[in-house]
Amino acid sequence: MIRKGRPLSGSGSSSDSGRYPDGPRDAAEGSPEQGDPFDPFESFDAHDHAAGRGPQRTRSRVSSAASSPDFSGPDSQPLSENTYTRSRRQPGEAKPGQSDEADSRKSQRPARSLKARALGYLSRREYSRAELARKLKPYVEETDSLDTVLDSLEAENWLSDSRFAESLIHRRSSRLGTSRILGELKQHALNPALVEEATAQLRDTELARARAVWSKKFGELPGTPAERAKQARFLASRGFSGATIGKILKGIDEMWDGD
Repeated sequence: MIRKGRPLSGSGSSSDSGRYPDGPRDAAEGSPEQGDPFDPFESFDAHDHAAGRGPQRTRSRVSSAASSPDFSGPDSQPLSENTYTRSRRQPGEAKPGQSDEADSRKSQRPARSLKARALGYLSRREYSRAELARKLKPYVEETDSLDTVLDSLEAENWLSDSRFAESLIHRRSSRLGTSRILGELKQHALNPALVEEATAQLRDTELARARAVWSKKFGELPGTPAERAKQARFLASRGFSGATIGKILKGIDEMWDGD
């Protein structure tokens, strides 16, 4: 195939006529193109090597390797001061600024009065006067009078030692004996008349209550002295009297028929 405009023969050799239709480019001395190694049929890399330049990709890799230090070896460089490192919060630690926000919200809340705080406690369960006084004491301010608040609560029937004694007996009687319950009542500095009334009530029902506790735990009489001692220690730790324990472990059936 003959390309348009290209002569079939030239002044050069037959081998050069195809590659250089106008003759060898460096044939004429003094030509401005003399010594130019550019060959249009050579690859770009070959031309760059001839011009004393390496491939652009190679130079890019070298530049990247020079700009990125190696941190894997023992001579690794430390991180710069501007390097961002994320610190992990410890469990229970507040977020930055969260504690200040919580403090500001608390400061905006109106302070609860001593009586309002007492009513909050009494709305959950019954309290004795002595127990409620211990709960409120850390919140008493100079302008407050704890005795006045307690007297007001008793006058309005919010606070009652009698109701507290009944509530405590109801919660404890199914698991504890008379001595344990009386000991807890005495810790609340109740009126002696209330304690005596509770004592009579508990003693009347102690044998039945002890039998229910023993049946739930063991259910059968001991067959050996060691087993008997074990059952006796258990009932004594619950606060039942020795007389009650002896009646249960002897298995006097007629005692149960009378209950």
